[in-house]
Amino acid sequence: MTLPPAVALSGVSKSFGPVTALEDVSFEVAPGTVHALLGENGAGKSTTMKLLSGLIEPSRGTIAVDGAATRIASPRTAHRLGIQTAFQELTLVRDLSVLDNMLIPRAPVGPLGMLRRSQVADAVAAHFDALGIDVDLHAEAGTLDLALRQKIEIARALFREPKILLLDEPTSALAGSDVGWLGRIIAGARARGVTVIFISHRLPEVRDFCETMTILRNGRHIRTGRVEEFSDAEVVELIIGRSLDQTFPARPPRNDTAPAPVLQARRLSSGPKLRDVDFDLRPGEILGVAALQGMGQRDLFEALFGARPIDEGAMLVDGAPVHLSSPADALAPSLRIGLLPEDRKTEGLFLQLDGTTNATLPVADRFTRFGLADRAREESAASKVFDLLSVTRGATYRPASAFSGGNQQKIALAKWLVAESRILLLFDPTRGIDVGTKHEIYELMRAFANAGGAILFHSTEIPELVHLSDRVIVLYEGHVAARLDADDLDEVTIMDAALGNAKAAA
Repeated sequence: MTLPPAVALSGVSKSFGPVTALEDVSFEVAPGTVHALLGENGAGKSTTMKLLSGLIEPSRGTIAVDGAATRIASPRTAHRLGIQTAFQELTLVRDLSVLDNMLIPRAPVGPLGMLRRSQVADAVAAHFDALGIDVDLHAEAGTLDLALRQKIEIARALFREPKILLLDEPTSALAGSDVGWLGRIIAGARARGVTVIFISHRLPEVRDFCETMTILRNGRHIRTGRVEEFSDAEVVELIIGRSLDQTFPARPPRNDTAPAPVLQARRLSSGPKLRDVDFDLRPGEILGVAALQGMGQRDLFEALFGARPIDEGAMLVDGAPVHLSSPADALAPSLRIGLLPEDRKTEGLFLQLDGTTNATLPVADRFTRFGLADRAREESAASKVFDLLSVTRGATYRPASAFSGGNQQKIALAKWLVAESRILLLFDPTRGIDVGTKHEIYELMRAFANAGGAILFHSTEIPELVHLSDRVIVLYEGHVAARLDADDLDEVTIMDAALGNAKAAA
């Protein structure tokens, strides 16, 4: 007997006023399988997830769960149907403990309706142990790093024993062994008969984790099939509607008469992890920083931007020591340092403000006259940079929250171009964005460097470091474990050094 699809969309459309997010989308997901949902940012993937999660309802069409057409009118309805979601944009309440977040929105209660907190805490602790997550249940969620918060988000969805698990870009905040951890979690869920729908922009993960895939583009269904039926080039072309002849821009020839460094670190230490780091960054150069999660790379980028104090050692710009007491100092005309942070939602943007305000905020004083903001000049400056970055129209006046992750990342990057930064600190700039937008950011990085700018660049995707960087330093336990020139860059060498392999470091 053939089982009905675990999930089936038939002619589903969703509009938000004049904007159509989904148009006549139909596809099915077989029970007990892992199904990838692919597409550019804004293609309709997250809208589909929200429909299945009960956060929104379709404008037209039907959704069937286990063969029965149903109206998923609220998250509570989705939960009753056995649907649980782990969102890319984390829903943990930062000021609550890990345990309290695990119990939202409904905690298990005893026969008399009483919550036995110690018993529940034991159950949550056992759940984390089974998943291999080491965390203090009483720690505030907001104090944890992004990767650990993402793992807790996934653990919370699994704690409710779903029949259908929706994973919205779960690996965008994970790196290295954590991605392998997620693969084991997905395999375990599938073995228990759970149906998994998985959004990702990383094709190797799709091939490792998934059996089938659906591709969306501009809110329309393009194709559904088994993963092995598609080559990587076909997937990219179906996603963006065109082929990418070359994913990474060409690296310029090596310059034997390199200019003097614009940014230097000398025995720089900051925070509990970063120790005695030395490097030189020159104009026209992209210097990669490779590291596994929690090896001090975040401390390094924040210290160089004035967001974290330098405990020991020195930071030099144009050969002169500088002391940053806050990020405002980094914006000084003599320095012009910009930081694209790890989490665009909480650190890079004010989501309720429009794109123009976000893009001009670091240098808002440039757009004032007699103490009043000159909105026309602001919009003109922002629009020029938005055009350069191919930011969607409407970003000048609509709130940043209205746009896809890729456009939000472009807006977060745009403000440092409006500020005319000459040193860019880019912390995982392509996290959670589609292949087309990634390609645009790669081209922008190389163009910025070719024009004389300097980039310090960390990525959780090792191929990006290999193909974009002119040189790479590898951090291990807060120290520089290896220094690699362009001729020595390959994934194995970088990973060996990132894992503390002494031979690679030598």
